[in-house]
Amino acid sequence: MKALEIKNLSKSFRSNFLLRVYRILKGIDIGVEQGEIYGFLGPNGAGKTTTIKCVLRIIFPDAGEISILGQPYHSTEGRRKIGFLPEHPYFYDYLTGKELLLFTGALFSLPKKDVQARASDLIRLVGLKGKEDLKLRKYSKGMIQRIGLAQALIHDPELLILDEPFSGLDPIGRKELRDIILSLKGAGKTVFFSSHILQDMELMVDKVGIILNGRMTKEGQLSDLLSHTVSSYETVFAGINPAFLQENGLPFTRRDDAFIVKSETSDEMNRVIALITGNRGRIVSVTPVRMTLEDIFLKEVRE
Repeated sequence: MKALEIKNLSKSFRSNFLLRVYRILKGIDIGVEQGEIYGFLGPNGAGKTTTIKCVLRIIFPDAGEISILGQPYHSTEGRRKIGFLPEHPYFYDYLTGKELLLFTGALFSLPKKDVQARASDLIRLVGLKGKEDLKLRKYSKGMIQRIGLAQALIHDPELLILDEPFSGLDPIGRKELRDIILSLKGAGKTVFFSSHILQDMELMVDKVGIILNGRMTKEGQLSDLLSHTVSSYETVFAGINPAFLQENGLPFTRRDDAFIVKSETSDEMNRVIALITGNRGRIVSVTPVRMTLEDIFLKEVRE
């Protein structure tokens, strides 16, 4: 049973004068397994937030199916299993962090005693111990993101949906938020988050889906995507005269007494190796350079 399953999701909007229809989602298919971190990747305007809003029933899809832990997404049972942090969270400025969590817990009709205990645990989890009695208007952007994550967890959801959670955070804030999300995975939570910050995504996700112009162009385990994509080959060798390399049109760099040649294809790499060994050179190493998530994403965009 998947934590989140989306099949053939479509959504269109009409212009202000109802003269033109804009197709935002064009048959989205997504599968998120329980206990994994799923990174939903795409440029601005690709349809990430629209997809999330459909899952949350903030807007209604034109067609398609959505299920949450085996339950229809519109059912009460399915919806109570979701925690959500929007891209730009806004809370009542004159509430304290603790008051926000108690208020959110009351919205879920949780017993007051349970909410108080849960709030204290979450404040520690998100690193706001000692700041819980500070008014939210005095919170920094990073602190708002943390308390927003805490309110999304107050009812102990099984699926956490985060829309651009790293937006606007400095490097320290992003690192701290990554650590919190990884700890949630360790506690058995499923995390689905959208982002266009590829470095953060590559450091934490199990599975990635790429959406472009309202269509899913790639989905799979991050380890599989990276392991099967080689961008170039790096050959390190020694014992060759630099003039010979220049005569044969091999651009190179030097590292101490060795030379490095980068080849774009395996055929080019084999040609380099043949030239070196055929002239009594010594091969030190041949290393395939794997593509990063950023390389894969840019390749999808350009195609």
